[in-house]
Amino acid sequence: MSEALPAYNRIADDVKLAPGVKVFGFVNLYGCEIGEDTKIGTFVEIQKNAKIGRNCKISSHTFICEGVTIEDEVFVGHHVVFINDRRPHATTESGAMQTEADWQVRPTVVKRRASIGSGAVILCDVTIGEGATVGAGAVVTKDVPPGATVAGNPARLLRK
Repeated sequence: MSEALPAYNRIADDVKLAPGVKVFGFVNLYGCEIGEDTKIGTFVEIQKNAKIGRNCKISSHTFICEGVTIEDEVFVGHHVVFINDRRPHATTESGAMQTEADWQVRPTVVKRRASIGSGAVILCDVTIGEGATVGAGAVVTKDVPPGATVAGNPARLLRK
């Protein structure tokens, strides 16, 4: 890494930061991998087993959960949220607090050079294709084809 990290960031020892990564203030990273020359904005959380490629821009207030893979040169706008469980619950049917053993992480993949607009919500089990654009505020519930533009709630194809 080329720059010292501010003391108010929480970056766990198991995080893999490639050379040239820039991390801005109030960031929480644990168990993830961040590729070369990627920028991580203020108030971003990236969870374990998430992978971010090279030359990405992850804008402020974004949440990237376990099971998300973001390939190289991807833009993620402000306040984007990824989801890894379509039917989350706090407790089991017996009323006990759920643990990791009670559910399975569902993957999400964002392919190279895709762009995700601010405020988008990306559900699990989807792939956003290479060079695709997701409009601001969109709720992505199914795959986005390569090069396509989608917007709305739920996200609908605007053009290919």
